[in-house]
Amino acid sequence: MVARAPRKRMYKTMQGRMVDIDQLRSANESVQAVGNMNVNARGDVLGANGKVVTPKAQVIKKYYEQPKGKVSEGPSIIQQAPATQSKAVETKAVETKVATPKAATPKAATPKAATPKAAPKKTVAPKKGIDEALDGLE
Repeated sequence: MVARAPRKRMYKTMQGRMVDIDQLRSANESVQAVGNMNVNARGDVLGANGKVVTPKAQVIKKYYEQPKGKVSEGPSIIQQAPATQSKAVETKAVETKVATPKAATPKAATPKAATPKAAPKKTVAPKKGIDEALDGLE
């Protein structure tokens, strides 16, 4: 087998012109890329006035040095809010107990009136899934 020469990337535009992409890339690799990443076409990080701050080789080296999928040692977000809310509810309950002292009255002095007892409320579980979708279609 004979080794082939590398093939040039020539593209034909809609207007019929031939464009060499490799030549176009090499001619414009120091031009700042469009966007907000502050890089040139080669991938170098640019600073003020378009000067190269970090070359592409260092960017790639730093990327591959970072371990992928490593589990952090601690939680990234500590969720203290639910614990503090439950403590606040408990303290309010204690405060209401303390704030409402009962009057010292003898049991015989208070007549028992016929107070109707409220029927216990039935808790209806909310419908989920297909039951919710079919509700009202019958």
